[in-house]
Amino acid sequence: MQRDSLYIAVSRALFILAMLMPSGISWAHEENSCCSAISSPEASSSSDGDEAPRRALPAPFVSPPFPSAEYQGSPLVGVPPSDTVYPLMQAIYNTSYGEAVKKSKIKAYGWINGSGNLSTCRHSNSPDSYWLVPNKVELDQFIIRVEREVDSVQTDHIDVGFRSSFLYGIDYRYMTAGGWTSSQLLKHNKLYGYDFTEQYVEVYIPSVAQGMIVRIGRWIACPDIETQFAPDNYMGTHSLLFTFDTYTQTGIMATIMINKNWTVQATIHAGTDMAPWYKGAVATGMFGVRWVSCDNKDSLYLVLNSINSAKFRRFHMYGQPFGHDNFNYLVGTWQHKFSDEIHTKTEGYFMWQRDAVVGGTPSAGPVKSFGGGGGIGANIPGTTWTYGAVNYTMFKFSDKDFITVRNEVWRDTDGERAGFPGTYTSHAIGLTHNFNSVVQIRPEIGYYRNWGRRAFDLGKRRGMVLCGLDLTVRY
Repeated sequence: MQRDSLYIAVSRALFILAMLMPSGISWAHEENSCCSAISSPEASSSSDGDEAPRRALPAPFVSPPFPSAEYQGSPLVGVPPSDTVYPLMQAIYNTSYGEAVKKSKIKAYGWINGSGNLSTCRHSNSPDSYWLVPNKVELDQFIIRVEREVDSVQTDHIDVGFRSSFLYGIDYRYMTAGGWTSSQLLKHNKLYGYDFTEQYVEVYIPSVAQGMIVRIGRWIACPDIETQFAPDNYMGTHSLLFTFDTYTQTGIMATIMINKNWTVQATIHAGTDMAPWYKGAVATGMFGVRWVSCDNKDSLYLVLNSINSAKFRRFHMYGQPFGHDNFNYLVGTWQHKFSDEIHTKTEGYFMWQRDAVVGGTPSAGPVKSFGGGGGIGANIPGTTWTYGAVNYTMFKFSDKDFITVRNEVWRDTDGERAGFPGTYTSHAIGLTHNFNSVVQIRPEIGYYRNWGRRAFDLGKRRGMVLCGLDLTVRY
């Protein structure tokens, strides 16, 4: 009843907001705004050449070689749909029905990502993520995606789009959300599995402020520098900060562009990594603000990513006491562009949860050598805290290559996230080389440490040296 009431209240609020914000609303065009008012699409250019018409500020970064040309945030209003054509779509366009497919603006593409690593750990590289099994070559991600992007540059009609992304590989373990084929991990603790990671519809409404995109379904959580899909990251491995925050949300999200500088977001979802039909689901709010400076050198993205009671969800499942994480947290990212060759991104969050358990969301499956399984952890009475910061700094030295330096400090006060309490640090450096638009390789090396106890290799080591590379092939 409480969940239904909150959904209804948020839906009404979004409806009222839409009614109160007609196109051309005066506060979106204040003369004292340092950026010009937005009316019709204009061609803008970045330092590397001309761009397609857009109503947002020019893209700050060069992509490729960087994984994205935009400052952090999703979805982005006023940014044109991608015009990149990968081999599968090129083959379809070359058929007799290619023109009809082009006109529909529907695309199908994907990638295969595999990695191999050398580690000082013997059984598991946890609590770090993705490159989980030490000293082996594994398939991380096989992705197939079908989508139609909305055109939020134009302002004369409503547009409808969608995205459907299917994943198979080890990385399903990190995408898993309760209720979305989750028994593979939560009941059986399988190393490999599949996941319907993104399944959503978008509606673009140009008459709300400078444009609003409403997203309904399941999406990748928006606030992080890092993301779940391999080609969208600066490195093959991930920070501990990213490893233990939200991966996906299922619900409804409204993103509203106020002007070229400001965008706001409001969401109602079913809780961190839970479907609305899952036993532990709880009505959860989210609110975000994105700002880009007029000189396009800086951006801030601040998100209260989960707003509810912050109490660990407890219930019975798979014939035993079970539960699911329900942490709340505030997360923010500052991004700065020094030049076309160098930019930096710093993210930090502060997370809390009440009456949690050691290790967070459990797996009822058997204990495996790589980790997981064994059921629910020990109780942590009261409120527990997790917080930290990570910095990424990138150096481009050719049209196909850049170097990434990543440093972080992260604290899990009671082991609610990593299973082992303490202060962690990690330091890593990696190279990204794009052979072409289809094939990419990323070698890297890093050192990870818990400064208070043995936390790596399932509690056997204080620290870990991890080196390796991953290979991505797009199709």
